[in-house]
Amino acid sequence: MASPILILTDDPESGNRLARAVGGATLVRDLYEDGPTTTAARLIIADIHLPHSDSINRLKRALAGARGPATPLLYVFHGSQARGEIQAAMLGASKSLSAMSAAALLAKTVEALAPAPVVPLTPVEHVEAAREAFASIFTAAGPAHDLVDHGTEIVNRAILDMKVGNWLSLVAAFDDVTHRHCLTVAGLAAAFAASLHFNPADAHLLTKGALLHDIGKARIPLEILNKPGPLTVPERKIMAQHAQIGFEMLEGKGFSDTAMRVVRSHHETLDGAGYPDGLRGEEIPDIVRLVTICDIFAALIERRTYKAPMGARTAYGIMLDMTDKLDMDLLRAFGPVAFASDLEDVQLSA
Repeated sequence: MASPILILTDDPESGNRLARAVGGATLVRDLYEDGPTTTAARLIIADIHLPHSDSINRLKRALAGARGPATPLLYVFHGSQARGEIQAAMLGASKSLSAMSAAALLAKTVEALAPAPVVPLTPVEHVEAAREAFASIFTAAGPAHDLVDHGTEIVNRAILDMKVGNWLSLVAAFDDVTHRHCLTVAGLAAAFAASLHFNPADAHLLTKGALLHDIGKARIPLEILNKPGPLTVPERKIMAQHAQIGFEMLEGKGFSDTAMRVVRSHHETLDGAGYPDGLRGEEIPDIVRLVTICDIFAALIERRTYKAPMGARTAYGIMLDMTDKLDMDLLRAFGPVAFASDLEDVQLSA
């Protein structure tokens, strides 16, 4: 049996939530209660809500008895990142993590610090992990690099482990239209990258752009975003602002030019009729063209309250007629992904 993970906390309820998020063998110790420590832990997580002198001194005493010379320490801080990182450094932590990001990133961080035997995920588990990661990205004040990269890795890994049709069928059951659409587009992009034999770095870039492409919808009024019917002309104008809004959300946050171009330009078309900049032809980068193809295809095959889902072959046929708007060479290359996406052919596994 693998050594447990020891959680030292000044808030037992928080410690128990972390234990559930980590999974597996964990021990939660309240720093304000006397109790035995262990030197057999494969990882120690320090979860400190109120980092004043008393709680930090109690943590130091607990670490002195529990931490071996090779035991990694993860410091989970609540509040100021700058202060949390300083405290982590003073404690000799291996890594620090904001509690705001802990739900989405904890399992990945624990695995990096103290690897456990890998248990393959089922398709349902893959999709649920991606949904949780994307929900964290979409509801945050602004998308954080680590959350976005984590979500991207989940999607790429899932598409390598399962058929794209299975992914789309599972995602189609989601209630939230925007979450469902972005994860559909991301899955299609990951499958597209695999079919084009992209190297891992380029596949990550494409899937990351697809995952982020509609991030600006986080700032669109919910009564428009979730309207159970076609939008009016004024509502469509407001909705169309999401590309510019998404670009502004990423601006100055250190995201790559590639990701920012995808977010801003995924509604541009080769004939110049797109938005927000009316780009034409060679002004639209290839990675944007790839995401646009995935985006349009997803919109056609998805169920909405005001329309039934379209079959994959029918949707692809409609896109083949969009010769003035889409890159036909890339669209033809997308064909195998489109045909593999036909939900009528999907056989779901548990």
